[in-house]
Amino acid sequence: MTMNAGILVLDFGSQVTQLIARRLREVGVYAEILPFHTDSAHIKSLNPKGIILSGSPMSVLDKNAPNAPEIIFKMGVPVLGICYGQQLMCAQLGGKVEAGEAREFGRAELNITASSPLFAGLWGQGEAHQVWMSHGDKVAKLPSGFTPIATSEGAPFAAIADETQQFYGVQFHPEVIHTPDGKKLLEIFAKSLCGARGDWSMASYRDQAIKAIRDQVGEEGKVICGLSGGVDSSVTAVLIHEAIGARLTCVFVDHGLMRKGEAEEVVELFSKHYNIPLVHEDASDLFLSKLENVEDPETKRKIIGGAFIEIFDKAAKKIKGAKFLAQGTLYPDVIESVSVMGDNSVTIKSHHNVGGLPEAMNLELVEPLRALFKDEVRALGRELAMPETLIGRHPFPGPGLAIRIPGAITKMKLNLLREADAVYLDAIRKAGLYNKIWQAFAVLLPVRAVGVMGDARSYDYALALRAVTSTDGMTAETYPFTPQQLTQIATRIVNEVKGINRVTYDITSKPPGTIEWE
Repeated sequence: MTMNAGILVLDFGSQVTQLIARRLREVGVYAEILPFHTDSAHIKSLNPKGIILSGSPMSVLDKNAPNAPEIIFKMGVPVLGICYGQQLMCAQLGGKVEAGEAREFGRAELNITASSPLFAGLWGQGEAHQVWMSHGDKVAKLPSGFTPIATSEGAPFAAIADETQQFYGVQFHPEVIHTPDGKKLLEIFAKSLCGARGDWSMASYRDQAIKAIRDQVGEEGKVICGLSGGVDSSVTAVLIHEAIGARLTCVFVDHGLMRKGEAEEVVELFSKHYNIPLVHEDASDLFLSKLENVEDPETKRKIIGGAFIEIFDKAAKKIKGAKFLAQGTLYPDVIESVSVMGDNSVTIKSHHNVGGLPEAMNLELVEPLRALFKDEVRALGRELAMPETLIGRHPFPGPGLAIRIPGAITKMKLNLLREADAVYLDAIRKAGLYNKIWQAFAVLLPVRAVGVMGDARSYDYALALRAVTSTDGMTAETYPFTPQQLTQIATRIVNEVKGINRVTYDITSKPPGTIEWE
């Protein structure tokens, strides 16, 4: 993709950096995210209309705190610093940052002390508005040319501006939903101050993606698509098929870790409905043998990633001219797998199609969804006229049920979980709740509990249910089932799945938890 007269976001490691780009895209402005250490020449070559500096888990006061490339302050384009980005801008331009006397985390009241083009038509002088803060340090002295335009209880310079150079800084996070007017503020910065066009859409992304696929693959190149049947890989397959037609072959690997009935659904949909060449590889025995007695979740993911590539490699050799492997890698996969610092300092988990890949590969990757969030992938699927029954399906991880069975995996445990998960999803659908929930699934716990069934003692497995609401997978809240709904679901599972006698419900949000358990 190209900048398309858009906004460049420099990432300093915040786990919500991706949301900055997401909010801008929602208002039609294309945004591209690059790590803070991106080469200055490359930044200049992109010719962005404006630059945003993200937040960071680090402190500007840390010895090895990352800096922004000096070039960005000399390009003559507006710059907006968010949280760490604001503090970094001040520190690099001659101001001062110090540890705050009191930290601000969560909702805070922002008091507008001066009018500014950044607030034009949104907030007026003397008004107070809700924002979301997450900082311990604070700006103590402004660089020359800057003036304060807003304060909060813990930040005397909660928003600052150098109107001459069009440099702005906000201590709060406008990208999160907890700052109600945050998206509008980002839109003002991008469109009014930077002059960015608001013409980016999923239709334009589709056109750009198809061109990028054709440019990468060439006029004769052949592609193998790793098809799981989930939304991401399915949209990837249909998009690439639109770009290169019959030069795409889908390889569906049945690793024995899928939900009930899904393998049959995948074969039916792609071989008959789309008429895309499909190679069906039943590798369940291979995967289970490799996962035998493996308990560590990161090891599971890497084993599964390696086995996938091994099978794709073999399939590629049977397809003359196949040199490319397509994957449905998304933005959240990348941000959770790869630390912006270039090490493992803030990696949350490896994804089988990002951090789990072996170093030596015989196929070049094609990842047309790598810049998209899950809801954007669904929008792209609709743009491709794909069936809603597929587009609206809940996310399912590449490693499948392997990461929903903490501890060692066995066929017996897989069968238990597969049946319980099917009952759970069926209950949600019958209650009319499926489309109200972002993702729902069951986790078979490595715990057995005593129960009483039919006046006899049982000693069976415990099951955890998970259901969350989200828009992008970066943050999530527990779905608020009623006690009666949970009771009905638990009763069905215990009655219909022999081997489970206890059901619990996970009420952890993301953060601090992740959506999946492993």
